[in-house]
Amino acid sequence: MLPSTLGFTAIVLVAVVLIGLIVLRPSLVQARGGKILAFLCLFVLPLLATGLGTAAQVEHSKSTRFCLSCHVMEPYGKSLLVDDPTYLPARHFQNNRVPRDEACFTCHTNYTLFGDAKAKLRGLRHVYVNYIGTIPKQIKLYEPYNNRECLHCHGGARSFEESELHQPIRSDLAKNTTSCLECHDKIHDVHGLANVRLWKEGKP
Repeated sequence: MLPSTLGFTAIVLVAVVLIGLIVLRPSLVQARGGKILAFLCLFVLPLLATGLGTAAQVEHSKSTRFCLSCHVMEPYGKSLLVDDPTYLPARHFQNNRVPRDEACFTCHTNYTLFGDAKAKLRGLRHVYVNYIGTIPKQIKLYEPYNNRECLHCHGGARSFEESELHQPIRSDLAKNTTSCLECHDKIHDVHGLANVRLWKEGKP
């Protein structure tokens, strides 16, 4: 469990015990100290527990496991295991170029000032659509993929900077006038996964 989850659990238990004490012995709240205790366990502790619980769940929403928990996302999770280096997400996932436990979030957040917050708000929208709304027949990005997200990790990397293919177009890539996806065009390709070989960690 995350530290904030442990804190949330501890605060809830303390609040329940104190509320039980006040219910069993209502005479405690007659004194000034008892009123302070009641205020703490009825208002302060619940607010604190809510804050810690929210922080823990927001952090959990960055996990690959959370992203792939929706049925519609299962093929995207499968595409991370395709044993073919031309699949861009698979190459990044299997070679630890992104943290495996936050693979989806790492590539699909925006590396701007409020990028994490925007990504999490989009995630809330996805949860809403999954449980209440109508899931679209074709899953697609809200806007074209920005090279900024690729260059956040690859920009400055020797393998990128010294590549003969990248050198003539580095300026265009930085300006986002030429998309990285023009060459690296095999992304998740979820419709072509029926007969692909899957990689299993620890097995050659």
